[in-house]
Amino acid sequence: MKKKGLALLMSLLFVSSALLSACGDKGAEKPSGGTGGAAGSEPFEITIRHTQVGESKKFRLALLNDVVSKTEAAVPGLKIKLDAVDSEVNRKEKLRGEMAAGKPPEVFDVFGSPDAGVYAKEGLMLDLTPILDELGIKDKFTTLDPFTHDGKIYGLPIGGSIEGIFYNKEYFEQKGLSVPKSLAELEQIAEAIKADGKIPFAQSSKDAWIPLMTTNNLWSYYAGPEVTYGFKTGETKWTDPKVVEGVKKHQEWVEKGYFKKGELGFEYADMRNQILSGEAIMMMDGSWANSVFRDPEQAGDMVGKIGYFNLPPVNAGDPVVVMQDANNGYGFSAEVANDPRKLQAVKEFIKNMWTDEMQLRGLKEDGVLPAMKMDLETMNSTSDDPLMQDIFKGVSEIGKSFPAFDALVQADVNTALSMGIQQVIGGELDAQKMLENVQAAQEAANAAEE
Repeated sequence: MKKKGLALLMSLLFVSSALLSACGDKGAEKPSGGTGGAAGSEPFEITIRHTQVGESKKFRLALLNDVVSKTEAAVPGLKIKLDAVDSEVNRKEKLRGEMAAGKPPEVFDVFGSPDAGVYAKEGLMLDLTPILDELGIKDKFTTLDPFTHDGKIYGLPIGGSIEGIFYNKEYFEQKGLSVPKSLAELEQIAEAIKADGKIPFAQSSKDAWIPLMTTNNLWSYYAGPEVTYGFKTGETKWTDPKVVEGVKKHQEWVEKGYFKKGELGFEYADMRNQILSGEAIMMMDGSWANSVFRDPEQAGDMVGKIGYFNLPPVNAGDPVVVMQDANNGYGFSAEVANDPRKLQAVKEFIKNMWTDEMQLRGLKEDGVLPAMKMDLETMNSTSDDPLMQDIFKGVSEIGKSFPAFDALVQADVNTALSMGIQQVIGGELDAQKMLENVQAAQEAANAAEE
């Protein structure tokens, strides 16, 4: 069967996405310097496209800046330009356009699956396998599966994450509430919070990936964490009654008023502010959000008052199912291989970025779970912060894990699902009809790859 890789790549340009506000492309530029082993010291430049934009990502940006400084110092003549772009803009607009034109930056933030696979098939990404062998770090990652295609490695995860519920621990204590052990208990808590005049769950749905964290985890409980793997192969369908049941549960929460009215107009930062202001009590988000709640400049007197727990199973005692991810990282342009100096710069960047020191620093300063192998005892010793301890506990409780849906399905399916969940939230469609539309998009996407 003929693979239509190029057509798939070009179609990425026309993928619909939620309205996005592009951040400026100008990043910090650091002076070149150092005395490394490169042949010649004539000035040359590489660009690193990153998504560490905004106050909530300041720690990650600081870490990147330090790696840039080390890399420039080690490679004579090297100047690194940092190009800062909002994550959604980069993934769904800018990088796709650059890839279609065959001109990505030398280093860029990229999703491993499915994005890196599409780009790698077209010969646009650098095969890192020999570089990782040379540096001796290929076996030090928890997983490279999202970035591995046809046995070759085309990117490296910057960190790991899980998705769960952040909550106002002080409020829970004052009201005598306990961490729920089932979805029914969680709903009882939501009803009690609502009766108290508070919003049970903070939610911002202007960008569809945010509410889809809730939806994805719900359908994975009802239908099983393995169900999403089968959509692309046709082994499972979006219209499976158990998948419908999971999405209906999200729809039910919307209809019950568990989220603030007008959520379709709220930006990502808005839902965190709902928690910090005390307006809302719980929030479904990735573990990466902990950095905001631990930062006095952002969280103020709420530091130390926010906890974390995994979304509980449908029935108490069932295995805890959690989205666990290492799918976001950096990729490198295949063109780098044609320039020995740029190739050396990339090797040096990898050597400086993926170390135990940087992984632990990311964990300690920013709360990003390691992408490299590290035992729980080491992670625990890195931070005695109560919120981080809650997250470590959440990791230890996982019975089954799964990657996020957008690592498993095609871009057109992601778009259909994104549009669909917003229509469900807005009351335009019910869960059944929305999933019928997604299934149609899935079948069309599968047929296009035959």
